Order: sequence, then structure tokens, then C-alpha cells
Amino acid sequence: MSSAMEQLYQQLILDHAKHPHAKGLVDGAAAESHQVNTTCGDEVTLRVHLDDGTLERVSWEGQGCSISQASISVMSELVEGTSVDEAEQLGETFRALMRSRGEGLSDELEDQLGDATAFTGVAQFPARIKCALLGWAALRDALAQAGVATNEEDA
Repeated sequence: MSSAMEQLYQQLILDHAKHPHAKGLVDGAAAESHQVNTTCGDEVTLRVHLDDGTLERVSWEGQGCSISQASISVMSELVEGTSVDEAEQLGETFRALMRSRGEGLSDELEDQLGDATAFTGVAQFPARIKCALLGWAALRDALAQAGVATNEEDA
């Protein structure tokens, strides 16, 4: 990855950490999940708002490092308005990105992830992968609690 691209990705992560999307819990959720990264103390409470198989809205409150907070923000933006199945597929693709050890994914898969590809570099640092996956774990758990999850594989 080029230095310019790394800088662009770092800026995107910082922007999402400073101005997070969907932050602030909203009433009327179908389910809620509270997740804690015991390694570093990051935590999130995430609510899913569903409408006939569509993930209409995600709302959350949390604290932690810029990677965890930005990842939750980017994830929220990415999955809002998608079907539950699409949201789960995006989660699988993001987990694959985190397993890539910084190598990234095919252009097609990275296009699906949009801004979430900014976390490619995080995959080089095993201690930070859990930070990036925290929100995705909360999303998967909340969808399971809502009874709409289709894939119960562990993160």
C-alpha cells in the first residue's frame, strides 16, 4: 500500500473517530448488544433497528481507542439500509479483511466495504484487530438476539 493511501486511510479513521456516525442510543430497537474488548477496555452498546428484514438503523454508544470507535462508525454507515443478509455478508468480508494481515482483499470485495477498507493496515497488528472487530461482534450478536441472524459462526 502506498504511503499516500496509508495517510488517506489514517485520516478517514481519525475523522470517523472524531465525528462518529450513528453515535447515541436510539429507543425502539429490535435488540441490543454490549461488547467489551477485555484486551484494551474498549466497549460498545449497539442497537439494531429493523424493518421487515432491513437493517433500518444502527445506534450505539461506546468508548475506546480511535480504531474501535471509527470502525463502529464506518460499520454503522455501511450497513444502514441493507438487508440483514447483506449486513452479515459485509461482516464476513470485514472479518476476512482483518485476517488478511494487511494484504487486503480483491478489488471487488474491497469495493463492497467502501470506507471500511481503511482498516486494511490494522490487520497487520494482531492486538488492534479486536478493536476493529468490536462493533462487528456487537452487530452480529444484536442480530442474533433479534432472531434474524443467518450465520452463527464465531468472529
